[in-house]
Amino acid sequence: MEVKLRFRPRLRYIPFRKRDIVEMCLASGGLSGTDQMKFRDMCQVLQSIVHFEYHKKLEILKDSYAPLNPDRDTRKIGVFADDEDGEFVDGLDELLDKANYEKLSEEELQMAITEASLFKLRLHIDFHDFEEVLLYSRGESMRTQEVKSFFGLRKQQVEFSNYDRVVIYIKFSGKVISRQRREKPGSTMLKMFQNVPRADVEMLFPNTRLGMLFIDKLLIGVPALIGGGAILTTKVGTSLLLLGALVGFWMGLVSEPVGLDKITILGLVVGIGGLGSYIWKQFINFKNRKLAFMQALTESLYFKNLDNNAGVFHRLIDDAEEEECKEAIVAYYFLSVHPSLESASQLDETIEDWFSERWDCQVDFEVEDALDKLLKLGLVIDSGEEQREVMAAVPIDKACELLDQIWDGYFTYND
Repeated sequence: MEVKLRFRPRLRYIPFRKRDIVEMCLASGGLSGTDQMKFRDMCQVLQSIVHFEYHKKLEILKDSYAPLNPDRDTRKIGVFADDEDGEFVDGLDELLDKANYEKLSEEELQMAITEASLFKLRLHIDFHDFEEVLLYSRGESMRTQEVKSFFGLRKQQVEFSNYDRVVIYIKFSGKVISRQRREKPGSTMLKMFQNVPRADVEMLFPNTRLGMLFIDKLLIGVPALIGGGAILTTKVGTSLLLLGALVGFWMGLVSEPVGLDKITILGLVVGIGGLGSYIWKQFINFKNRKLAFMQALTESLYFKNLDNNAGVFHRLIDDAEEEECKEAIVAYYFLSVHPSLESASQLDETIEDWFSERWDCQVDFEVEDALDKLLKLGLVIDSGEEQREVMAAVPIDKACELLDQIWDGYFTYND
């Protein structure tokens, strides 16, 4: 099953590693050999500071998620706040925003659920089982995929919208009824997936019930009706007439008794057995087709699942840390080598053009987040009358000195 990428809109995140971003900046020129070494040193200290800050965020998330974690192997003690789930959700939402994920609204979710499934499945979700549902995505692209139909005899190209990453958080209702231990009332579920077609986001929910499309019902129902009619008129018809006569005599509707001998009884048993065998065969056909659909769904989820529960926000912490570092590095570099870039809008446009023309990547650069970080660290000076009207980067030597002071100031017990 071949999938081709047809069109990729502008990405909110930067699809390169931190180390690659540093080398990409240096490859663009503008810094001498000595300044290039200092720039690498500055980036290393900057990454250490951001990593330390996000380590604190991680510990806060771990503490707020500990009583909610269905996979915990530690004991729970009664010292947590009553609103522990609300505290975790707020922290998770902030973290996802830093990692450049976007929250899907209820309208967007309903639109995705009503779209035709790429897997030709009909999935039903009972949202009454959930007290809270949050769905986030990062990176959306248009793709084409070759889909087989009519038992593989026909192939067609289907174009669909695809999410590169999807994170789903669910809190089950206090009234949910499930035989699954992980779906007990009040429990939570946190999962991350990759390459999810927008029309199939419902397959990510835990209580999904599989149904058949109308065409699948026809493929089973029409042959069953035709075959059943043939059996009734040829093999079972006589037995049913005899059985009807017996029932009528026993109920007093017919006065003439029905003669039964060994041959008649044997024919009656064979006819009823043939009808029962045919019904059972059609039931097995239905179950086999449903199992084939379930297998397709399970295989798809197996390769799309990236992480579960606590592992999700560990991965998100790394994503957010990466994004914040990359944004700050790129913004500082361009302000350093292009002093004429004074405003945030000029900086934003220049960086986006650089990604597009030099690296063939359409990025919606988060310039405000980048400048927030640089201003907080003192690496950029805003000297305009209006906020971020005239921006200037401090020299690299000064930047290294400022970052070193921040790093040394985290703990001062050994002054």
